[in-house]
Amino acid sequence: MNWQFPAQTRKNKDIHGSIHLTRLPYRSKRSLFAPPMTVTENQRGPFPRVLGRVILPGTPRSHFFRLTGPGSDRDPKGIFSIDIETGEVSVSRPLDREAIDAYMLEVSTTDLAGNIAEGPVMLVITVIDQNDNRPIFKEAQYTGEVLEGSPTGTTVMTMTAFDADDPGTDNAALRYSIIRQSPNKPFPNMFHIDAERGDIVTVISPALLDRETLPTTTYELEIVAKDMAGSEVGLTGTATATITITDKNDHAPEFTHPLFEAHVPEGSTGVVINLSIDDRDDPATGAWRAIYSIISGDPTHSFEFQTNPDSNEGMLSVVKPLNYEATAFHTLLVKVENEDPLVPGVSYGPSSTVAVHVIVEDVNEGPVFFPDPLHVTRNENIPVGSFVATLNATDPDTRTIQSIRYAILRDPAGWLGVNPVRGTVNTSAALDRESPYVHDNKYTALFVAVDNGIPPASGTGTLIIHLEDFNDNAPYVVPSVAQVCEDAHDMNVAIVGGWDKDLPPNAAPFKIELGKQPGLDKTWKVSRVNATHSQIMLLQSLKKANYQLPLLITDSGMPPLSNNTEVKVQVCICKKNKKICSSAHSHFSSLLVMLATLLISLFKSLRIRRRQQMFEKELICNRNKIGWAGHKLPAPLHSDADTCRQIDLFMF
Repeated sequence: MNWQFPAQTRKNKDIHGSIHLTRLPYRSKRSLFAPPMTVTENQRGPFPRVLGRVILPGTPRSHFFRLTGPGSDRDPKGIFSIDIETGEVSVSRPLDREAIDAYMLEVSTTDLAGNIAEGPVMLVITVIDQNDNRPIFKEAQYTGEVLEGSPTGTTVMTMTAFDADDPGTDNAALRYSIIRQSPNKPFPNMFHIDAERGDIVTVISPALLDRETLPTTTYELEIVAKDMAGSEVGLTGTATATITITDKNDHAPEFTHPLFEAHVPEGSTGVVINLSIDDRDDPATGAWRAIYSIISGDPTHSFEFQTNPDSNEGMLSVVKPLNYEATAFHTLLVKVENEDPLVPGVSYGPSSTVAVHVIVEDVNEGPVFFPDPLHVTRNENIPVGSFVATLNATDPDTRTIQSIRYAILRDPAGWLGVNPVRGTVNTSAALDRESPYVHDNKYTALFVAVDNGIPPASGTGTLIIHLEDFNDNAPYVVPSVAQVCEDAHDMNVAIVGGWDKDLPPNAAPFKIELGKQPGLDKTWKVSRVNATHSQIMLLQSLKKANYQLPLLITDSGMPPLSNNTEVKVQVCICKKNKKICSSAHSHFSSLLVMLATLLISLFKSLRIRRRQQMFEKELICNRNKIGWAGHKLPAPLHSDADTCRQIDLFMF
């Protein structure tokens, strides 16, 4: 009913006393009515085809019908139209319910000016379904599995198809059926499908559903879905279901032979034999994969098993070398099991256990030194030919009698010799603890022992000689060069230390003293600092020159060793942190320098001679004693009255 609100109002009071104006509805004199309409999809022409009429009692000629909404003036446009005078609604072309199953339009009337006079009212046009869509399965290929021995009625999988027709009609009412089974053995109806739900279940008995006895482990079913509730006029769709009979561990593995035998050369390791088995279960599962273990016969854990993943064979390996002389024959008791446990009612039988005979073959083994290495202690510098050690090598092949001969394999310094039969080691040269071939006071040599087996076998042994020190190295002084300024106030020249290749007590403490040349103690002094170092001091200043200071150093060995050595003392001119020292040798770079030097030397000689003549009687023996520089003393001076004492004047 179409209600309109005129201009008149009515006053109302609410519970709070407030006044509200309320419009008073009234029913129009005419009532526009659009009855629901239907149209069957896929209709053939001619078009347009009238579907029905909108009713407006007493419609004046000045009013016109108008149709709006999707399917008319909105997309999809132009499907429906209305006669502006009669109100007849028509369809202009075939419709597809699966695209749009209903259209919601509005009908109204307008006056000559286009103003709405009546409405709008809703017009519903429903598209009636036709069975024009076949059932379609969600997947073209379905796969499922069922465990062998499963009870009858076990659900394997569910097939589902879809029909685009109206689900409220038989057009979309589907029924399922199996039309083909491949292969069809042992009988063609091993499976059944629920007609309405599409569940595929087993029909075959558990005893016959045996993966190992069926002709195949994979079955293919062709499934049909038909609409119209399966009637003869229904449309159909098909799909394929592949069902795999999966394995369970209902067969125990069994060895293919009652006894296995392996031959192993002693001393070798690795795989010695492969044990084969039969297992009827699925090779891709733990019901087939085998695990091997040794029950008895391996107390030393010399053997182990690994499973070949491809063949499922048990690979027996020797992990600890076998000794023929200790045990020449081994009997192993081996069992095999599956990774997965056996199903109830199935157990491992006698064929799942087997004996393995391992025969160890004799091999000529090389002699073994004992002890290895052999440690001995000897003094260095013992006489050539001195006894050092006796080598001891034995032949492991105790079941045969063989001789052993010895030889030197490595003697870095060439100090040793060995008796090839007795194995006695003697010195062929002096042992020297200070040799570069000696490390940490130890000398290492390598020997080989060879038996007379066929073929001969050899073994090596090590001799380590711990060398005790002998005082056979004289000490020496370091450093060998020292520098001092000619005008230095500090008369300490340098601290020198002793060095000895020998070990205590044949080394420090050292005694460092001046050489035995006369007059040294007038210029030089050596004072002990500690057990290894001494201080060299000047007793008076020296002019710029190089002086060779003879020293005597003695170690503490019994008997002690001494060494006469020299330290070169360079007396330098020191100016502003710069030292000017004499070179080790007097080399002149030009003739001019050489001539100038000769002239200066001649002038000094003449001057000294003149002074000697003038003051010869007044000379004293200790006048201007400068020091020891390693130069030759001048000839003694004489006077008419007496002989002057020797002047220790040294030229620089």
